[in-house]
Amino acid sequence: MASAAEKLAPEDVADNPYVARRILGMEAAEMTERLGPHAYKAKIDFEWTTQETPPVRISETRTFRAGPGGVSGDFHGLLENNRDQGLEVLRVGGKVFARNRYGTFRQRLRDRGMGERTRTELTSAMRDMDALFQGRIQLAPQGTVTYEGRTAWRYQVKLGPEAHPTGSRNLPSMLEPKNGRDETTRRRLAFFEHRVPKSLEGEVLVDAATSVVLKVRLDGNLSVPADKTPETAELRMSLESAVTEIGQDPKLQPPEKFLPDADKPEGIADALDRFGIPRAKGGTDAGVPAADAVPDEDEGDRQ
Repeated sequence: MASAAEKLAPEDVADNPYVARRILGMEAAEMTERLGPHAYKAKIDFEWTTQETPPVRISETRTFRAGPGGVSGDFHGLLENNRDQGLEVLRVGGKVFARNRYGTFRQRLRDRGMGERTRTELTSAMRDMDALFQGRIQLAPQGTVTYEGRTAWRYQVKLGPEAHPTGSRNLPSMLEPKNGRDETTRRRLAFFEHRVPKSLEGEVLVDAATSVVLKVRLDGNLSVPADKTPETAELRMSLESAVTEIGQDPKLQPPEKFLPDADKPEGIADALDRFGIPRAKGGTDAGVPAADAVPDEDEGDRQ
């Protein structure tokens, strides 16, 4: 890919906004082209607090391993949290397999980017946190260090000044539900529209040879003022991520057991057939679509 050939000076991250955005926002495909085989692991902790309810805490772990072959090579990704939720995706030899945390792998013969999309999302912890803090990550150079036998530029992180829009964007009005938004949606939108970053600190290591972010430690707070929402709310986030095993082939193999790719049953009666429930004699299946209906692109992978 062309972006991987671009020279990005890691020593300029603190002073050049373009270089900073390119390096901090680098996606998995470009990282793989620049680094080769590697492993990535991130742990993200969230704590949501309000004045009237107990704190809500969730911890998420993202693990990713890339094999040889660059952007088209094999990879294995795993997403888990402390609420027994998760997703696992494996691509070996161009074939994609996926499952939920406790499910069985299913082959994705008609995959339309699910593997690449998941690869991007699993390695996006730094980008996600940068977006939540409105791009206000500010870096101060602290010299170089040795990490995993490689020279890396070390940067101290702090919360930068508030950014002011340089131009207006004329966007169409948002479509509203006939009966109004539900309470959860209203709270979620209020948070994203009115969130205010309060603090951010940590450090970032950037590889001197490839300009890939190798290690991240961030801790920050955001809040939503009481005059903007029904109640004052605060979100604390912490992130620790690291790239290791650089240049080591993980020798990924396809799962020993997996389900074949399959269509979702076209109607209610077809679904009952799958579970061994006989059809009623003389009945019709109102759920069967017309012969020219277009199937859902993601059918067959939800178990």
